[in-house]
Amino acid sequence: MASPLTTAAAFHPFEALTPDRVLDALQSVGLRGDGRLTALSSYENRVYQVQLEDGSAVVAKFYRPGRWSDAQIREEHAFSHELMAAEVPVIGPLRLAGDSLHHDGGFAFSVSPRRGGRAPELDDTEVLEWIGRFLARIHAVGARQAFAVRPALDLARFAIEPREWLLAHDCIPLDVQSRWEQVSQAAIDRIAQCPLIGRHAPVAGADPIACIRLHGDCHPGNILWTPADAPAAAGPGPHFVDLDDACSGPAVQDLWMLTSGERAQRIRQLGALVDGYEQFRPFDRRELALIEPLRTLRLLHYSAWLARRWDDPIFPINFPWFGSSDYWKGQVQMLEEQLEAMDEEPLQV
Repeated sequence: MASPLTTAAAFHPFEALTPDRVLDALQSVGLRGDGRLTALSSYENRVYQVQLEDGSAVVAKFYRPGRWSDAQIREEHAFSHELMAAEVPVIGPLRLAGDSLHHDGGFAFSVSPRRGGRAPELDDTEVLEWIGRFLARIHAVGARQAFAVRPALDLARFAIEPREWLLAHDCIPLDVQSRWEQVSQAAIDRIAQCPLIGRHAPVAGADPIACIRLHGDCHPGNILWTPADAPAAAGPGPHFVDLDDACSGPAVQDLWMLTSGERAQRIRQLGALVDGYEQFRPFDRRELALIEPLRTLRLLHYSAWLARRWDDPIFPINFPWFGSSDYWKGQVQMLEEQLEAMDEEPLQV
């Protein structure tokens, strides 16, 4: 079977998303652009800042065809609107012409208000506590009800299926394939021992770990920080963007990606996040044992995500190192390190 990395599609749907198509789509919902578009950083979708004729600006998001159903996108929108109604600083889509999800020229799209901001200073414990407070508020809303059609963060979807897809499509070079196959299976077997994301239930007699609606992809790039002198429409502090990966899972999924560095540094960062979090909502410290399994899930899922997107011209341009033997040898090493990390004592805060 030919590798998908060497057999690119002749034409990707996003190649039809020209500036004129973007402006036509906005005009279909009553927004007239003045011709100025700025492409914003996004690989999964296409996102543009669009200047309007009235002097204002909006952000138009065009969803990757075939990734989500309309029902899944609408459920994401409903969650963001529920959060905004609870005065949580989430930047969600506008309702235009009676709806938040629109279609034009074969694309599904939404329009959001433009908000400025910078990356949060994650070495500042006060910033981390502030973020922790708002994450708790997101989760308090997320715990009110369950998603009906959005996915759950589980072993099958985020590790087993991606691994099987990579092997079935001959994505791993032969000189690395056997070792990667072994270590990725070992990682999956280890994750399977964890409650909620694995196959095993919590210890008999213990309360189950809660599975709630999450942001799902709460890395620093999806948090805009605005200073104290920000306009009233934005307000100071963190603003959460891009709920495109909203899913069900344990609360710690929205915390661990905000930590980095050596173990002592991660403990300090996580401690500040939890200190802020617990001002609004209890945090189940059993979830700390899920951090390294969740990190391993993300590692396995990421490789399949890149391979599946290789027909999109933006991916070979931005990830030229992907698919080489060196890349996969690096993945083997990281999975081996994760196997060791999953056997260590969980972080304690």
